[in-house]
Amino acid sequence: MKEAKFEIDAVFLPPQTENPGVVYFCEVQFQKDERLYERVFAESYLYFYRNRDRFSNLQILIIYPSRSLEQTDISPYQSQLNSPQVHRIYLDELGDIRSLPVWVGLMVLTTIDEEQATSEARNLLTRSQQEIPPAENRAIIELITTIMVYKFEGKSQREVEQMLGITLKETRVYREIKEEGREEGRKAEACQLIMRQLTRRVGELPQPVRSQVESLSLEQLENLGEALLDFTSMADLDAWLAALKS
Repeated sequence: MKEAKFEIDAVFLPPQTENPGVVYFCEVQFQKDERLYERVFAESYLYFYRNRDRFSNLQILIIYPSRSLEQTDISPYQSQLNSPQVHRIYLDELGDIRSLPVWVGLMVLTTIDEEQATSEARNLLTRSQQEIPPAENRAIIELITTIMVYKFEGKSQREVEQMLGITLKETRVYREIKEEGREEGRKAEACQLIMRQLTRRVGELPQPVRSQVESLSLEQLENLGEALLDFTSMADLDAWLAALKS
């Protein structure tokens, strides 16, 4: 679960059957932060303190893509960092991605360059089909495709499909992209209709007003479509737009 009151990336709670149990704190750090350990240790121990009756122990995991992104001055925290309760992982030091468990390989996939990413993603897909139960394999496919879509932002859907040898229509990330496209299409149609209705009601719209209308969300356009039935002049439209900002 995400701990909303703090900035820690994730807090993994023990099962209800383990009371008290061990709580795990996880921080994934892909950029330099010279106050990372101050925050992680302070927030982890504060959370542990506030929920002391629920937990018998705590473990802290910090994941870096490489050592170069670790906090420079670690001397105040040497004892904590050497503790068996604190674990630092550097993804580029875990070894060959193909020798790692699939779930660990997914994390390493986020760090490798584009030239190597395609072949390693395809290998992870093949391994997941062979090594992971079908119910969990679906999640693997979702994660791999999400990583690749964001890693290759300039490529089309068909190009990413060809790279991975799968059909993205089966994945959550593709469904989300498709739904976003439908939303944009509905908004464009609504905007064109509203523009025509406004022109008939209040006359030709000045460019600044057109830009304001075009920037509205689909829900706001739908509300404007109802409101404009009562408009008799440009002043009515100006007042309606001004009310949105207040």
